[in-house]
Amino acid sequence: MNNRRDFIRNAFLAMGGLSMHRLSAAPLGVNPTGTPPMRFIFMHRGNGLFPKVLVPPTFGPKEMELEKRNAAYEVDLDRHELPDWMSPLAAHKNNLTMLQGLSGMMCTTGHHSWCSSLGVYKANERASSIKWATVDFELAKLFPSPMEHIELACFPTGGGNARGNLDGIAKGFSARGPQQPNYAFGGPGIAVNEIFKSVSANKDDQIKYQLERTVLEFAAGSQTELAKQLAGIEQHKVGNYANSIQEVRERNRKIDQMADVVRKHVPKLESKYLSNDMNTYVRQVGHTEVLLASLISGLTNVVAFTVDELGHTYTGIPGIEKENVNMHDVGHGKVIAGVPAIEIRKRSEHHHMELVNMIVTRLKSVPEGKGTMFDNTMLCYFPDSGETHHSHGTEFPFIVLAGANAKLKLGRRYIRLPYWGTEGHKTLGNFYTTILNAHGNPIKHFGDLDPALKGDQTGAIKQFLG
Repeated sequence: MNNRRDFIRNAFLAMGGLSMHRLSAAPLGVNPTGTPPMRFIFMHRGNGLFPKVLVPPTFGPKEMELEKRNAAYEVDLDRHELPDWMSPLAAHKNNLTMLQGLSGMMCTTGHHSWCSSLGVYKANERASSIKWATVDFELAKLFPSPMEHIELACFPTGGGNARGNLDGIAKGFSARGPQQPNYAFGGPGIAVNEIFKSVSANKDDQIKYQLERTVLEFAAGSQTELAKQLAGIEQHKVGNYANSIQEVRERNRKIDQMADVVRKHVPKLESKYLSNDMNTYVRQVGHTEVLLASLISGLTNVVAFTVDELGHTYTGIPGIEKENVNMHDVGHGKVIAGVPAIEIRKRSEHHHMELVNMIVTRLKSVPEGKGTMFDNTMLCYFPDSGETHHSHGTEFPFIVLAGANAKLKLGRRYIRLPYWGTEGHKTLGNFYTTILNAHGNPIKHFGDLDPALKGDQTGAIKQFLG
């Protein structure tokens, strides 16, 4: 039995860490109402994000006094400049919300958070710690697509979710369900090969794809026959394997139906995005190209992108391009190759904003319905472990860019919500509940509650609902 299970598991990994959720029968590219689907992008980084760096430099004494006291307030960004590191987003200010004050003390914080910040519970490297699907997978259920969900990551090599394999497929930072970690693509090359192989012009890729289809067909029949000979728990387990394989086959059938559309959007990556020696900046751009191609082609409506993790060794930082930068050292304020830690943070975060600009600009250029694809998109950039290197989780700053059809009252605003422990405070769970409620999931509350807070913590953030 173990060999058979290992075979099935490895088959899934070879095909890109595919989700085992039930695929929807909804028409491709549209939700059941016939309108374009909403799309969600969750970009998160390790090593914390200082709340103070989000404060616009043009704020006056009144706003700075409120900031000093962590008091709740809102400001229209129309007459304010963005911080230097956020300057790539200047053209998208009307779609921008800088959200401060959310907490996540019910999550795992510190060096590694695993799927905590997307699941809103304490998690570790063990699958048994995963309580339920992360918010990105819950949104993927609301807006079905052939691949359901795609995850990309700049993996850590010094601890964290994956170890030592930058360019492969490994356990990611999202979760499909209880005790079900997702798998992520570590390199742009393998992501393209696996996601778009069904429409590849390469003969070897086509042969491989057809062989995998044959293997799946054989395995599905074999597992179904085996299940008939078993009873109890073993029959249930083997039956689940058979059902999962059938679901992947159905997914492949849907992708084959979209072949002409998908083929138009296969990313044509330059050789530098396929090299084993690519630096972190190149890897992040390559992943962004894959992200865009996957969304624009209609293969998925939800992407999770770990732009970095604390255990990822950075290379390619401007001014110290050849330096292997240990982000743990940066977290402890060390000067590296003559560059202060705060400046290294600024340069890497500025590059993240260039990636966000790349995504938003591209989606704004793709017509859809009466507008563009970006009208039906919401992107969140945030730290996966809170406000700083050794965070407590009292603050998770968010940068949100949302199109016109995102059903939340956001845009062109700097918002500081009531601070942790004060009346009206909101958590990550409240924010994710808001997004889910606004887009069709009536869940009362997503995630765990904070045992240190008093009063009712459940529900959506009403000021963000239309």
